[in-house]
Amino acid sequence: MEAYIYDTVRTPRGKGKKDGSLHQATPVWLLRTLLQALQQRHHLDTSLVDDVVMGCVTPVGEQGADIARTAVLDAGWAESVAGVTLSRFCASGLEAVNLAAAKIMSGMEDMVVAGGVESMSRWPMGSDGGAWAMDPRVNTGLGFIPQGVSADLIATLEGFSRADLDAFAAESHRRAAAAQADGRFDRSVVPVTDLNGMTMLAKDETIRVGTSVESLSKLNPSFEMMGTMGFDATALDRYTTIEKIHHVHHAGNSSGIVDGAALVLLGSKEAGLKAGLKPRAKVRMCAVIGSEPTIMLTGPTPACLKALGKARMQASDIDLWEINEAFATVPMKTARDLGVSLDRVNVNGGAIAMGHPLGATGAIILGTALDELERTGKSTALASLCIGAGMGIATIIERV
Repeated sequence: MEAYIYDTVRTPRGKGKKDGSLHQATPVWLLRTLLQALQQRHHLDTSLVDDVVMGCVTPVGEQGADIARTAVLDAGWAESVAGVTLSRFCASGLEAVNLAAAKIMSGMEDMVVAGGVESMSRWPMGSDGGAWAMDPRVNTGLGFIPQGVSADLIATLEGFSRADLDAFAAESHRRAAAAQADGRFDRSVVPVTDLNGMTMLAKDETIRVGTSVESLSKLNPSFEMMGTMGFDATALDRYTTIEKIHHVHHAGNSSGIVDGAALVLLGSKEAGLKAGLKPRAKVRMCAVIGSEPTIMLTGPTPACLKALGKARMQASDIDLWEINEAFATVPMKTARDLGVSLDRVNVNGGAIAMGHPLGATGAIILGTALDELERTGKSTALASLCIGAGMGIATIIERV
């Protein structure tokens, strides 16, 4: 059985600080906004939806207590719609889509909404205090280092210079600014309003028009001090071919901290017909892998290869790539590994320009890829993210 994508919606991404436009919006409000928008734009009988699968990397406080089910009820959807919240770190939003697709392809469920949410201005990274980062026995034994140091390690091993990374970052802002000005995000973006109906945010907030290699060169490396605290030594114990880690990542060539949410409506062909929906794409294949946890961020390449292999496809068969810009080195290395031109990667910018709302990003970039396939008349896209603790994820979709 095929799993079809019928629609994607997302909020704009707001700066993940107290002065960000979405700081006053609770995470359940963001999901309520999208669930109601999805229902209204399709006149959807929500009782036809079996489940809502929601990714959230920090499912504590306002984001805890199974926010998926809470949001379903808060949005006024049919009480028969179940809800589950999951975390696969930064891939949670795409894992939610993959799980929804698997449920549909198995015949176990007919229509599922998947996506994710993260209010990073309200619940910062690490608020959950998980053992991966916080338990000294665990992180010492497993060779834990912060992701920024991991990114710098990869850049050193790959020979990417600070100028290389800054050029990639500047291009992310240029592409995002051009896409926003051209209205390429308008189909999927749902403005967030407050209780009085006043608009809080209508478009992505962190794109910086005019960002250049020169302007980025003035920023100091973000992870050098962490490295000197002992994390460089931990990395070099495992990666003995280099003598020193060059700290080349900073706030300008790493993903932005933002608030945001996204949803993807999936279903079988029969469920779509029953709901009066027209399919936009189908899920061809999904894959996850585990990778070496110290370097941590190299998982996209093997995950992409696994998904491509299972789909009996080659990298050259993919028209558009969305490889999450957690750090500039991640899409650069993945594209190099797979022999993919950067001209086909993140063509409308990425998380360096627009931010990475952890639990939502995977669903966001899949929707961005689908919108771009339709705009350009292309056929196939692959979305992939690196993941904390050493994992990778990939999802291939085909326009119908």
